[in-house]
Amino acid sequence: MWEGVLLCAAAAAVICLLAAAWDSNRFVTVTYEIRSDKITKPCTMALLSDLHNKSFGKNNHRLLAAIDEISPDGILVAGDMLTAWNGADYSHALSLMENLAAKYQIYYGMGNHEYRLGLYPEDYPGMYEGYLSGLRHAGIEPLINETAFLPEWNIAVCGAQIDKSYFKHFRRKPMEASYLSRILGEPRQDMFQLLIAHNPVYFDAYAAWGADLVVAGHVHGGIMRLPVLGGVLSPTLTLFPKYDGGIFHEKRSTMILSRGLSSHTPPVRIFNPGELIVIQLKPDK
Repeated sequence: MWEGVLLCAAAAAVICLLAAAWDSNRFVTVTYEIRSDKITKPCTMALLSDLHNKSFGKNNHRLLAAIDEISPDGILVAGDMLTAWNGADYSHALSLMENLAAKYQIYYGMGNHEYRLGLYPEDYPGMYEGYLSGLRHAGIEPLINETAFLPEWNIAVCGAQIDKSYFKHFRRKPMEASYLSRILGEPRQDMFQLLIAHNPVYFDAYAAWGADLVVAGHVHGGIMRLPVLGGVLSPTLTLFPKYDGGIFHEKRSTMILSRGLSSHTPPVRIFNPGELIVIQLKPDK
């Protein structure tokens, strides 16, 4: 009996290792369609999240080729394109952003890793300044609690950088009803409000603020995905998180949650390939 159990366990371990080797080095393209009577003409956006400085082929050529095939009107970045480790390399992330900015308009929302670099400069000397300087040299101005207006499509893109206390492990800190209005201001009711918010846990608060569409990341699809149960573990060490990837609805708001392109600590993905997301925004008329 025990020999059979051990054999099954060994076989499962081998399958997981093979899946990790495969899924940790590939991505799939996933498309969503969003309609609103606020949108005045069709718009295609690509969504990138949680690259964590990974490169898919030399100079990320596989990812760049996939984005060029989409030929989006703009690119939304939902944060964590690098990893906040002392002295860590961020050249792959910055090179990707530079190459994309030469062709597309980039709307860059900050993740907790970019935020951490600026919050603790003594722990990550020169990294925040170096990365942001590189982005700005490429023509990318991160949306740090700011809004970019896209009048051609009647879309307002806002990037939310929420406080570090909202990224605590094991628990969800309540978010005050007025918090987002204080840091972001009031949303434009006459425009389609697209909110880039790295942490999906606060979708209810984003919806209450007035976001028509939220794009998020952070959860990496739950690292490992199981049938029916979905993602296994979130970065806050929550088992089987409610928001692990895909599309969600809260009253009149929709959230598209990317499973990210890579991960860190551990840097593996099992039955959970990275995602390049395409969002087709269309008038509902």
